[in-house]
Amino acid sequence: MLHIALRQQRGTFTLDVNITASTPGVIALFGRSGCGKTTLVNLLAGLSQGAQGRIVVDDQVWFDSERGVQVPAELRRIGYVFQDARLFPHYSVRGNLEYGAKRAPQPPSAARFDEVVDLLGLAPLLQRRPGGLSGGERQRVALGRALLSQPRLLLLDEPLASLDAARREDVLPWLERLRDQLQIPMVFVSHQYDEVLRLATEVLVMDDGRVVAQGDVASISLAPALRAIVGPDAIGAVLDGHIERMDTATGLADVRVGEGLLQLLCADASIGRRVRVQLRARDIILATVEPQGLSVRNQLRGTLCRISPDGDSDLIEVDIGGGTRVLSRITRSATQQLQLRPGLVLWVLVKAVSTRGYIFAPEATA
Repeated sequence: MLHIALRQQRGTFTLDVNITASTPGVIALFGRSGCGKTTLVNLLAGLSQGAQGRIVVDDQVWFDSERGVQVPAELRRIGYVFQDARLFPHYSVRGNLEYGAKRAPQPPSAARFDEVVDLLGLAPLLQRRPGGLSGGERQRVALGRALLSQPRLLLLDEPLASLDAARREDVLPWLERLRDQLQIPMVFVSHQYDEVLRLATEVLVMDDGRVVAQGDVASISLAPALRAIVGPDAIGAVLDGHIERMDTATGLADVRVGEGLLQLLCADASIGRRVRVQLRARDIILATVEPQGLSVRNQLRGTLCRISPDGDSDLIEVDIGGGTRVLSRITRSATQQLQLRPGLVLWVLVKAVSTRGYIFAPEATA
């Protein structure tokens, strides 16, 4: 368990948070630049001072201003990965990894070293220098160095921010492997919603130094606080489901969500695996009668729960069974012409090519 209750005043900016989150897992701090994410993780790491409050990690008190407890940064056993990899340019990749191993409370075994190298795909890079690596490769080495220090907590402060889109896609699968194969608590800082969608087990939405929403990704995806940050195009429900059938020829998977099946693109998947998918509100079409003769593969029956005005349109929230809800954005005139109201039975139409599933666990968790 991670508990952080801190208040810090710096000029006109005030950080004021009271957080309790489960560990292990990936706790995502999400928000706009300047909202206080890095300030918070630097206090958590012991790299910044001047706050009032308390930090407790798995019943170990790292900071308590009332009792005068201030565990030094070097004793907190934190692995910190920054936006830039901060590797030693005069060391090889192996040398950088071995530097991390020297910071461990006990020297890692050769098997442990090889395990980290294999987990992050670093074997082909061991003899190279950082100057000859791509940005994504450098970040993977930084992750390996942090892991070999045997951290109690891994802090990732926007580790993908300096990478272009292609390099980000190179690194994200490795971060997913860390989440699914290791039992190390991680705090992941980002202002990119797609990164949070893929990685997080719990999300803390920050704005102006405060946590304005907290919960799992599915609940946060429907929170008004998130809408104000990510904008209308990114809004949509996030669903967890399980693969019931795979078509290896097309890459399409039948995924059970709520009481219905979604057909979506899901590479490298297998039957029984858990999948996370975002259905963006702008991609959802609603029908008041069961459709016939359409190319749209996904047609889910549901019940209208809520109509929320959002700018010049409406967000329609539909329960597709088992408490699983999706959002659709439609014009206000469509709401009126279809005479939409809570309790009305609707069909939710989703194009398979507009969705993609992300594998989220090594095994099904039915």
